[in-house]
Amino acid sequence: MVSSNRAKPSPDFANANRAVASAARSGDVETLVRFEDVRKSYDGIHFVVEGLDLAVKRGEFLTMLGPSGSGKTTTLMMLGGFERPTLGHIYLDGKPVERLPPEKRNIGFVFQNYALFPHMTVAENIAFPLRYRGVKGADAKGRVAKALDMVHLDRFGDRRPGQLSGGQQQRVALARALVFEPSLVLMDEPLGALDKQLRERMQIEIKHLQTKLGITMVYVTHDQSEALTMSDRIAVFHEGRVQQLADPVTLYNQPANRFVAEFIGENNILLCIVEIVANGFASLTAPGGARVLAVARPGVGAGQRALLSIRPEQLKLARVDDPTTHNRLKGTIDEVFFLGDHVRLSVKIGGEHSLLARIPAPEARVFHVGEVVELSCASTDTHLLEREP
Repeated sequence: MVSSNRAKPSPDFANANRAVASAARSGDVETLVRFEDVRKSYDGIHFVVEGLDLAVKRGEFLTMLGPSGSGKTTTLMMLGGFERPTLGHIYLDGKPVERLPPEKRNIGFVFQNYALFPHMTVAENIAFPLRYRGVKGADAKGRVAKALDMVHLDRFGDRRPGQLSGGQQQRVALARALVFEPSLVLMDEPLGALDKQLRERMQIEIKHLQTKLGITMVYVTHDQSEALTMSDRIAVFHEGRVQQLADPVTLYNQPANRFVAEFIGENNILLCIVEIVANGFASLTAPGGARVLAVARPGVGAGQRALLSIRPEQLKLARVDDPTTHNRLKGTIDEVFFLGDHVRLSVKIGGEHSLLARIPAPEARVFHVGEVVELSCASTDTHLLEREP
């Protein structure tokens, strides 16, 4: 029997995700891909993917984001047909595909290592999936020319992959995935081998191309900024389960739990005591005794210990002459980093806890280690994550 002791996502998220899958089944959502209670085990004991219910909308750019070993690549491989689920069902355009081989799924795939044939020209590499599908002659030549033009490589068709830069090779791999007009394109860490500047440029190019063509893309990465830049929605994976599925703004500003809060960008997590919950807000006692007002969370009540999330950029220098400023946190600076457009402060509060604050350059001044400062943040920018486990 397969068993697992992996952490589960919040009940609120699990219920919401099942509702999406249920809506897709009933035709209420224009869905191209659907996972229904999909599980994957390699050893018959532990799940690497567990209880996956996920609907991918037609024409959207969905990113599977998570650390190594979180289950995101295994999920992509099951969708592509390179792995078979242990349990559950995968639907593509309403039809079950978990037993179909990859070549029967009409899916384009872009790998991190490009997987180009070095002995073929660029045009021949792009034409390969057409030849496999029996498309030849003028039709194939026209499609290859169109694909080359799409990725701005129309003058490179006669070159070999070894004569191209990494970014150009990645464009060839993308053109090959698009040339046979698939219903879905899967991308597995496709920009991981590129340098930072080229990677950022390719992110924008891929997103522009996806939007222009209206094609559905499912993208795997461990890079948070890449996911935030490119995605319509992001599924955050951890220990084989989706912890949260949301658009980038919601994911960043309203993380579902501690893992999401700490994995997506920097975050200050404070263990607080809940004093009062009313009108959607909770009054808390923070480390050091400060009182903080934060957006409440269902299931968290007075007298409980709960985790509070504050993004570093939401912390400001409190003005002494502004009595309306709430959520004041006083502490001592223990680190100062000048980063050009902002100053990064580490401020020790309550003896043991440190807060990270990003002070924008126009508001910054010269700070000194050991200086006492008071930080503040709006109550709408602070969120309770969950009760202490």
